[in-house]
Amino acid sequence: MKLVSSLSIFLLSLLVTGATAATLLAQQTQDEHKLAHDIYKQLIETNTTESVGNMTTAANEIAERLRAAGFPASDVTALGPDARHGNVVARIHGSGARKPILFIAHLDVVEANRADWSLDPFKLTEQDGFFYGRGTSDIKDGDAILTANFIRLKEEGYKPDRDLILALTSDEEGGDFNGITWLLEHHRNLIDAEYCINTDGGDFQLKDGKPLLTSIQTSEKLYADYELKVFNKGGHSSLPSPDNAIYHLAGGLVRLSHYQFPVEFNETTRTFFERMSKIEQGTLASELAGAAKNPPDAADIKTLSESLYYNALLRTTCVATRLSGGHANNALPQDASAIVNCRIFPGGTQEATEETLVKVLDDPQIKVTAVAPPHTSPASPLRKDVLEADEKVVGEMWPGTPVIPTMETGATDGYRLRDAGIPTYGISGVFIDMNDVRAHGRDERILQSSFYEGVDFFYKFMKELSTGN
Repeated sequence: MKLVSSLSIFLLSLLVTGATAATLLAQQTQDEHKLAHDIYKQLIETNTTESVGNMTTAANEIAERLRAAGFPASDVTALGPDARHGNVVARIHGSGARKPILFIAHLDVVEANRADWSLDPFKLTEQDGFFYGRGTSDIKDGDAILTANFIRLKEEGYKPDRDLILALTSDEEGGDFNGITWLLEHHRNLIDAEYCINTDGGDFQLKDGKPLLTSIQTSEKLYADYELKVFNKGGHSSLPSPDNAIYHLAGGLVRLSHYQFPVEFNETTRTFFERMSKIEQGTLASELAGAAKNPPDAADIKTLSESLYYNALLRTTCVATRLSGGHANNALPQDASAIVNCRIFPGGTQEATEETLVKVLDDPQIKVTAVAPPHTSPASPLRKDVLEADEKVVGEMWPGTPVIPTMETGATDGYRLRDAGIPTYGISGVFIDMNDVRAHGRDERILQSSFYEGVDFFYKFMKELSTGN
């Protein structure tokens, strides 16, 4: 009887201990979620638009929170080129066994007109399971998630095997003082790292309310604008001539509209098509698999090119975005001009793209000039350690959800870091419905549950990347 009683007491103590541990864990998670929420709210309600906002105010708010959480002043720096375009950089020191990892998000947001919104864009509104406000998805969720987890790790006394660096920066959305570029040029030592994790990339995607896939963005197309210009002696409109500046330009643009750049692949895009073929079904799955072959199936490439998104992943694209010409209704035009915007496949150059444009336009009267030459931005290699850490945490939190390498067809600050020799991986950690993307639009929002899952994801992910104690 004594043995049974002792065993019963032991088992009961295990149950009580387990229940206590579970209660403590739940409380800790609740506390961390509240911290992330409070930081999120503070940032959303701090206007950081270029027109009237102030990024330095937001940077100082984050710096104050970090110092209050125990970060020494020497490990938290708020700095910038002027009084409005501040950045904040913080560091958790590790053992130095490996080189640092940089984690980034940007503090600035695009403009938001109150008259366009059904809610105040600069107030965090919680409604119907969503967070509403300018920057909720681009990318103050990332700012809050990273900051909350740096505070949590610091308060836990976590000692990683490498330094972890946090950089929240200004002017990613536009403006003259991009924070990443400014830091690279003036204080590279603060953010220099083996590689970077960028929360402003690598969408986690929902379909019918359920996780479909998670992305790891390893490359971006290069942005380049070209001005097309035609000059002519003009004349009186009552004596029309086929030698017309507008006609020359229009003819060239029509030829450009029918042109497709050659198909290109890199490690990321080929892996993307291969893995997507296992998610999709039917004919589309077969076409994606065909595109992933080396060499790719020509018929499948042709069909996929009819999709705007897949076409953008397969090649460089150039499209006319602005047009002007003439000086009077009753005069032959003396000039005509257009802007052609190109998104160049990684590895391509401004010069080679310009040469192609000249050939396609096929008119010596159309002068082509690069408005702003692009930066080089080589694709980041698919690092095994980053991919495996990502897959492990995704597998734990959302079993069966694949991790898909992607190439960004737009642009983030990632290209600036890649250009500077710091490989960068876009991983958002926050699931969004790709049929309801509201970044830069009215009533921007994300799911509350997705935000809190993102907080938990990055806590685990940071530890996987920096195994410590």
